[in-house]
Amino acid sequence: MYQGAPVILASQSPRRKQLLEQAGIPFEVRVVETAETFPPDMPTQDVPVHIARQKAVAVSAMCKPEEVVIAADTVVVIDNDIIGKPKDREDAISILSRLSGREHKVITGVVLQHDHQERVFSKTTSVHFKLLTQEQISYYVDNYRPYDKAGAYAIQEWIGAVGIDSINGCFYNVMGLPVSKVIEELEKLEKLS
Repeated sequence: MYQGAPVILASQSPRRKQLLEQAGIPFEVRVVETAETFPPDMPTQDVPVHIARQKAVAVSAMCKPEEVVIAADTVVVIDNDIIGKPKDREDAISILSRLSGREHKVITGVVLQHDHQERVFSKTTSVHFKLLTQEQISYYVDNYRPYDKAGAYAIQEWIGAVGIDSINGCFYNVMGLPVSKVIEELEKLEKLS
């Protein structure tokens, strides 16, 4: 059970909140809107950390030095393209059709800032969807409305249960936060304090 410095989660993601709660980490949510932009030539694997750092810096400006800010960003990558959140129903169907029958990567970048110190890491999980029918894709989009989710899906929902036939890496990373690694890094920060 985490007993260290007060934790500030720089995210409104219900999944990230749920995961920190499950891990027994007491926290408070503080969010500052950030542009979530990145240089066009930035390597794909660096993008989530870059965006997470923008969030962490913005929220850290409102925090006390003894508070630990945790910021994260998750991207879905296929064919070296970053797949963001779908714009609408048509886009969600198009994204899931592209993921169908294929493997993609989910990369979460995490930045922890505490008393002028920073811990940064990213985790990659490979996810393979079996071939999905258009009926399955439409059913999922219409019933779960995955418009706030990178890659147009949440692994813990219906589509994960019926459509994903393998994952290689951290399940919770696909949900948006590799919790065991976050706890490990929080403990390292505590030792440095």
